[in-house]
Order: sequence, then C-alpha cells, then structure tokens
Amino acid sequence: MITAFVLIQAARGQVSALAQTLAELPGVAEVYSVSGQHDLVAIARVASADDLSVLVTDRLAGLPGIVSTQTLLAFRAYSRHDLESLFEVGLRAPGP
Repeated sequence: MITAFVLIQAARGQVSALAQTLAELPGVAEVYSVSGQHDLVAIARVASADDLSVLVTDRLAGLPGIVSTQTLLAFRAYSRHDLESLFEVGLRAPGP
C-alpha cells in the first residue's frame, strides 16, 4: 500500500466543493481543509505507484478548481504507540 499526501491550492471559493469531489475519488482516503499556503490536503492510499500516478495526474489534475498540487510520498508511518515504545527501550526492569 502506498500512502501519499497531496497538497492542493484551490481556486477562490472552490474549497468546499473541491473537497467533496476529492473525497469521492477512488484512492482518496481523507481530505482536510488546512491553513497556510495550501487549502486542502488529500490523503491518498493506493496499491501501486502507477495507481498514484493515475490518481494525481489524470483524475486530480482535471478537476475544476485546482490551481496547483504538490505530492509527498510517505516512506514510513510512525504512530504514538511506535514512538512510546522507542522511548521505553532500556527503561524496563529485566524480567525473571
């Protein structure tokens, strides 16, 4: 499974409509409206790099209201559980 974050700049007045359209696309798991230089972040979860390419360059690029995109490919996920276990290394008392 490939996860990517697609940062999107939307045309003025198009954020809500665009977010709803994006959320319905196959391969888009979640869409967030955000502050800063981008208006939306779409979380893509697809089976292959080819699927990501089709999603971003074919499906997203053709949507009305998208001014620009920037795609960030995720290499590894770290959860709170993973981070807590890293900090606990060596702190536990040895077992019997």
